[in-house]
This record gives sequence, C-alpha cells and structure tokens, in this order.
Amino acid sequence: MSLTDSSPAQIAKSASIASRSLAILPSVDRNNALTTIHQSLLQAKESILDANAKDLDLASIAAKDGQLSQSVLKRLDLGRPGKWEDMLQGILDVRDLEDPLGKVTLKSLLDDDLTLERITCPIGVLLIIFEARPEVIANIAALAIKSGNAAILKGGKESTASFHAISSAISSALTISAVPNAAIQLVTTRDVIASLLECNDHIDLVIPRGSNELVRYVKSSTRIPVLGHADGLCHIYIHLDAEVESCVRILLDSKLGYPAACNSVETLLIHHKALTTHLPYIASALLERGCSLRCDGVSKSSLLSSLPTEKATLLQDATEDDYDTEFLSPILAIKTVTAPVDDPSDVVLSLAIAHINAHSSHHTDAILTSSAAVAKQFQTSVDSACVFWNTSTRMADGMRFGFGTEVGISTNKIHARGPVGLEGLCIYKYAVSGNGQVAADYGGSNGREWRHERVAVD
Repeated sequence: MSLTDSSPAQIAKSASIASRSLAILPSVDRNNALTTIHQSLLQAKESILDANAKDLDLASIAAKDGQLSQSVLKRLDLGRPGKWEDMLQGILDVRDLEDPLGKVTLKSLLDDDLTLERITCPIGVLLIIFEARPEVIANIAALAIKSGNAAILKGGKESTASFHAISSAISSALTISAVPNAAIQLVTTRDVIASLLECNDHIDLVIPRGSNELVRYVKSSTRIPVLGHADGLCHIYIHLDAEVESCVRILLDSKLGYPAACNSVETLLIHHKALTTHLPYIASALLERGCSLRCDGVSKSSLLSSLPTEKATLLQDATEDDYDTEFLSPILAIKTVTAPVDDPSDVVLSLAIAHINAHSSHHTDAILTSSAAVAKQFQTSVDSACVFWNTSTRMADGMRFGFGTEVGISTNKIHARGPVGLEGLCIYKYAVSGNGQVAADYGGSNGREWRHERVAVD
C-alpha cells in the first residue's frame, strides 16, 4: 500500500498497471501477503488505536458542535468492543477462503476441437470512497488482494490519523510481499473525488461507503459503474403466529445491537391480531433499554391499554415520514397491518409485503413467523437484497455470511447484491479454444452444424 498525493490520473493509471500483475499473481503469494498484513497490524495495534483515539477526540468535538452525526462518530470508533478483533480475524478468514480466480463456471463443446469456457477473473481497479470507517482499509485490502483487484481508497477527514496508521502498517507488510505497491493506494490529497470519478478509462468499479449524500453524489457524478446502497431502511414484519420470546430477542438485536449500522431495523410492521399478544412484550423490552417508539394510532392505542403508565407515557406518535426514515439511532417506527376481520391472514401478509416494497431501500427485510409457507411467500415477494425468516436483520453482513469480510452491501440488481465479498469482486471472461475453425465454416446448406453440448465442470 502506498500513501499517495499524486494526481488522480496518475493514481488511476498506476493502479491499472498494478492490477494486471496482481491478477496473475499465484494464490500462495496473495495469501502470504494477507498473513503478513495481519501480523503487521497486530504489531501496530497500540499506535493504531492511539491514532484512532485522536480522531475520536476531534470527532467528539465536531459532534457536540453539530458538525458530525452520532452515527458517524460511532462508526469511527475502532476501539468499540470486538471491532478491532473482527477486523483482524476478517483478514485471516479471507485468506483461508478458496481462491476465487481461474474457476471454470461453464464449459461447452461448440464443435469437435472447439471448446468454450467461462472463467472467473478480477474486475480490475476498484475505487472505494468511505467516511469514518477506519476498518475499511484492512477489509478492502484483504478482499482486493485475494480477488486480484487493485484498489484506490479515499477516506473521510474524520479518521485521517487512523487511516495513516493502518496504511503505514499495511504498506510495511506489502513491501516484503509479491503484491505490487501500487495495487493498494490510499489517497491523501484533498478534493480529488470528482477527478477520480472521471477516470473511467482506468477505474472499473466505484464502491461508496458512507452517508446517503455521499452515495447519491457518487452515483450522479460518474460514468463508472457504482456498487452500493444509499439507505439501510430495513423492516421486520411480525405475523400473528410468530413465537413471542423469539420476537423480543430478534427486535432487541436488530434495533439496539448497533443502531448506527445500515442493517439495523427501522420499521416494525405488526399483524393486527398480534397487537395484544406480541407487541406489549416487544415494546416493554425496547423501552426499558432506551429505545423511542413512534407508533401509528392503532398500535399506540393498544399499547396504552397494556403497558404500565410509566412506559406508556414514553410512546410517541408516528408521522408518515417516519416510515421512510433511516434513523441510525435508538428509534423505531411501528405500523399496524390491518385487514377486515373476515379476511384470511394472507391478505395481511400481502399488505405487509406491499408496504415493504413501497418503503424499503431493498437492503434487508425480515419476517417472524412459524409458518414455512408464509415465510416462503415473504422471501419470494419482497424485492430486497436480503430477505430473512426468524432472524435478525443484523445478520446481513459479509463476515456473518462466511465471506470473511465485505466491501459493502449492495442493493444493485446486476452483478452483485447483498453483502459483497470475494465473488462480488470477480467477473468472468470467455475462453474459446479451437483448431483452425472460422465462423464461415458454419451455417448454410453445406456448413457444419454446431454441437453446443454442455460439459460437466469439475
């Protein structure tokens, strides 16, 4: 890794050149580089956390002055329990995954001695723009090296000291590895994002990680393909047959496990027949832990009659805007899904699905139910990257999916969707091997016929 203040054009061109060498680097060399990076970061732990503490001090002042949100401040903290350990373990997990490159995913015999193969390969050069996420450097470096991609990283000013400390440790590791130094670059020059977004001749994919404003700005400012999501507006729908204790556990984890995360639940939809059987227990547990509940009229009325006065007085009225808001804080919007009494409950399910498809950001949405048929209808009908049954929305994570780590969560509908790990950073090429055949040999009354026989892939 190199800390660079070169021009955007020079940065992009050197990354493109380095990507060609990295793409053909043997798997053992890429894995050895990850081992060395892990060791270097481990040895530099004290200096990195000291640098992160300095960033946190400055960010805390900015947050008090209203110049920085609390959600950004929380994401900046590398000393949060488990975050440092997860970052390091993610590097080893990625290293130990199967090599994603050079895999034949399709093979076909076009004719005698004429074979078609589809083979996985790197995308090329990644541009990652991120805010207040110091662990991103290690995550991206690991995934990029393992998948054979070069990466250009541009971080936010909030975590400058952390970025420099982590980059220094990774750079030291790469100098004794076979990975080209220009394959991973941290850009230190200010005000270069716009220029980098114009380097479509050398940069193949942009991955923004940060605020909605950042993601939208990137998507509207480049011709380079963009992988990412603008919001994490996640829902949980509770069907009338869901297990109550499980609902409580899942809602506590989904909302309060890490409220600033993009996979935190923001809206709870509840079947009208579960208002008295389920909601009081869920609301009580959330209120006890400091979560604000913004309720529609039906759910608030039900809770006012079932909760103790000291809890009921904490309930707030929801507005329509609340159902389109990513709070990123301990706030949960609650909406009742109601159908006429004589209608079957699958009508309620359809209404819940319709609300999610209309208001979700298509990131992660979950259903809590004891019915496999209901869950299947939900998972089939909800148009989101991640659709869960009886589990927390916080499960939407590359590490938890067994991807080692992730470059982000994509709500795109082409190439990669959901938590993006190694597979999402690979594309493919078609290799055709022949024996002198030409296109003119085929077709017409006297031409050869194609065989087009699919061949099993080992």
